[in-house]
Amino acid sequence: MRIEIRYAALYRYQSPVTFSPHVFRLLPKIDRSLALTSLAFHTNRGAVVSWRRDIFDNEVAAVFYPQPARCLEATLRLRLDIREKNPFDFLLESRALVLPVRYTDAETRALAPYLATAPVPELPFWRAPNSPQPTVDTLIALNRTIHDNLRYERREEGPARSTADTLALGVAACRDFAVVLVDTLRQLGLAARFASGYLCELGDAEKKAEGALHAWVEAYLPGAGWLGLDPTHGTLCDHRHVTAAVGIMPDNVSPVSGSYFHDEEIPHEMTATLEIIPRG
Repeated sequence: MRIEIRYAALYRYQSPVTFSPHVFRLLPKIDRSLALTSLAFHTNRGAVVSWRRDIFDNEVAAVFYPQPARCLEATLRLRLDIREKNPFDFLLESRALVLPVRYTDAETRALAPYLATAPVPELPFWRAPNSPQPTVDTLIALNRTIHDNLRYERREEGPARSTADTLALGVAACRDFAVVLVDTLRQLGLAARFASGYLCELGDAEKKAEGALHAWVEAYLPGAGWLGLDPTHGTLCDHRHVTAAVGIMPDNVSPVSGSYFHDEEIPHEMTATLEIIPRG
């Protein structure tokens, strides 16, 4: 599958403002199923763009804006070759076949940030198993149950909500779905991280992520590695999920981060567009 990705973001301000350095987490993580064949990234004239890898090994564009401006613009155009990937193409180690999964001491040290838990409410529509249960079957059921019991809403701006707030409201954007699943997986003793990127929703089916970047979850299972789960859709992740960033917290995978500075808060607006176009 060959696709072209076109992303554009525009921030407008009523008066000229200055900008902090911005980080754009938009470049796909390359693996054996994905090849990047072309890349073009543009932002404000005079800006200094530095490509680097962050603490999570995401390749990011770190941008310094030396001049005040009334607009901040960023555009990205990518061409990708994607090979079909079976999300069940793995063989768990015996210690991961049933919950609770047993990590080695070395794994526990490396995964500690992804295992850290905080008090969160129990899901009213799901109960953690109280006896050993098949790991993959349990995760598939949990992922699907979250999808089935929270109503999807499109929310372009604002941070991810806490699990408590999402459960109280009963509605969730993709990043809220991800928070609920990550919190629940960590309560089960599983290492879990946030992921964001592009979802290739081609064809005539319902397109929840159309025109926007998407968020999902990865859980670490010995023998499988980081296994992608998409609670917004209730499915495992496959080649149509093109990962751009992973991290411990939702802010770590935000497509764009940065601030503006002015003597006072001024009216501003943001628009973003995303097109994913099949190219044969």
